[in-house]
Amino acid sequence: MDRFLSNAVNNVDAKGRVSVPAAFRQILTQRGFNELYGMQALGDPAIDVGGMDLLERYEQRLAAEDPFSESYADMSLFTYGDGAFLKFDQEGRITVNDFIRSHTGITDKVTFVGRNTFFQLWEPQRFEAHRAEARARLMAMRKATASERNALG
Repeated sequence: MDRFLSNAVNNVDAKGRVSVPAAFRQILTQRGFNELYGMQALGDPAIDVGGMDLLERYEQRLAAEDPFSESYADMSLFTYGDGAFLKFDQEGRITVNDFIRSHTGITDKVTFVGRNTFFQLWEPQRFEAHRAEARARLMAMRKATASERNALG
């Protein structure tokens, strides 16, 4: 397995640490990630987490922009101002710090959500609500596609 798949809920301990799921740690180890980069998800109360490849993907996009443009300034703020390196300890835990809490609302539990090349940190109830909304949108698309096929044929 070389992708972040599935989701899991883990407890935040008294020191503010949470264990990254074992399957996610395996992928991080496979990819040789010693550092984790986290950034506030755009449009969702979640933190996107990955290795340096996540940061580099945004930096490549920035490099294609005019450094004097508003879009460059916005993307730079998003990439660097809304990002932080997360400490990943020997036991496979990260600290749920103020950077994470303020954007997500996480308190005592974290939902880890696989997103292929990165994963996200969510407050569990917010994730469940988001997942329900996403499923509803997908069902609406499915019905619209079926209606279009029926109309054509």
